[in-house]
Amino acid sequence: MRVSSDRKPTKKHTEQCAKKYDIRAGNQIKQWSMVECNWLRSLFLIASDTLGLGIAWQVSRRLNQDFSPLPPELNWGEFAGFTGLFWAFAAAIVTGFAYHNFYRGESQWRNYVKQAQVISSVYMASLVVSYFYSPTVDAPRSLFFPAWIGSIVMIIGLRLLLTLLFDQFPIARIHTPVFIIAPSDRLSYLAKIVEKRTGYKVVGVLTSSLANTSHAIQSIISSGAKEVIAEGLPETQLASQLYWQLRNAGIGLRLVPSSLMLLHRRGTPEIFASMPMIRIESSLLANWEYIFKRCLDLVAAFLGLIVLSPVFIGVAIAIKTSSKGSVFYTQDRIGLQGQSFRMWKFRSMFMDADRRQSELEHLNKSSDGVMFKIEQDPRIIPIGHFLRSTSLDELPQLFNVLIGQMSLVGPRPLPVRDVARFTSWHHTRHLVMPGITGLWQISGRSDLDTIDDVAKLDLFYIDRWSLNFDLEILIETLRLVLFGKGAY
Repeated sequence: MRVSSDRKPTKKHTEQCAKKYDIRAGNQIKQWSMVECNWLRSLFLIASDTLGLGIAWQVSRRLNQDFSPLPPELNWGEFAGFTGLFWAFAAAIVTGFAYHNFYRGESQWRNYVKQAQVISSVYMASLVVSYFYSPTVDAPRSLFFPAWIGSIVMIIGLRLLLTLLFDQFPIARIHTPVFIIAPSDRLSYLAKIVEKRTGYKVVGVLTSSLANTSHAIQSIISSGAKEVIAEGLPETQLASQLYWQLRNAGIGLRLVPSSLMLLHRRGTPEIFASMPMIRIESSLLANWEYIFKRCLDLVAAFLGLIVLSPVFIGVAIAIKTSSKGSVFYTQDRIGLQGQSFRMWKFRSMFMDADRRQSELEHLNKSSDGVMFKIEQDPRIIPIGHFLRSTSLDELPQLFNVLIGQMSLVGPRPLPVRDVARFTSWHHTRHLVMPGITGLWQISGRSDLDTIDDVAKLDLFYIDRWSLNFDLEILIETLRLVLFGKGAY
């Protein structure tokens, strides 16, 4: 049926129609400043990757000098002491890293497992290219495989070292202006912890109920914000309005996620039964990734006990000379599936510390009273403050790892007293094996004063778990231990 109208489009209506465009088409070019991109960090990473590759190739060449020489067809001259073939590999790896945002991305430059995959892809691709270039030309295996494995070890190893330095010194810190959108009762809390824990500067706030109004995007742009941190957004309108407006304006978006949103990242979008859905299915290698984690736990714990044995002896002597009593302290903790086990530590308190805890409950710093934390604890022995600030008191838990009660990384096991005060959703953290360190320890440690804050971090870890995530946590833990931040 045809519907006609005698109304003619007015000039104003025509102008409004002309302004309409696909929201995905940006209407301005994003300007990247030197500060945003942190070019100094990127240059260090590029230099580190090239250096790591160079070391691997030099070692491989020395190992290969008594075996097969490099075929003349692959000898492309030398520059700065390295063959042309090396510079071709270096260019390919750096280009691949840049493509995957390993030089700029705030999280991707720490994706060590993916970086190892990219390096391997370059070496595998070189075999294909070499075959089509000339099937009779083959790089010596005594050179190819040491260079391949050595490149992964050296590049990732140097990046791990740089991670410790970048996170400790201002070279990696970008004091980004940030705009916060959240429910009204969460605005001040989020603003406070963001400025305290990241150094970001909060330049504006807005309640989440107004997130998709025209006023919101105008306020964000006029504030000069480079990122938006949002919580509690109206989900049905997010994709079609705020997200695309921010993207077109060149402004980053960080969402404070629910557990459901974390699961979305593991899924594949698809249309099923004429409905948009997220399909989440297990990977064929998923179990192997966890098996590798457990193997890493056992090997690292065994080697750690051997290498750190002089430290164990030194700490034991220090404890004995500092106070009377045993060197070790054991306490019942709640671990996997809510099972109780005895966790080992170096003793950092007087022998009657457990009995005196009830006398100090009124000094508990934890606002909800679930965890017991006080500053300047009078029960700590003289050497105890040093043991706690350096986390040396946690080293005996390597024994717990060896006997299968703990992992290197996982939710921190809490005492029976604390767990008895949990609400039902807090027990989700017991679905995985507890760890010596975890996301809690690198995300505030003593600054977190409620079990809700701790449990949310544990749920984030469980939902997002990967081998690379464990590696990130271990590296950050090492940095915190070396510089003694956040423990008391």
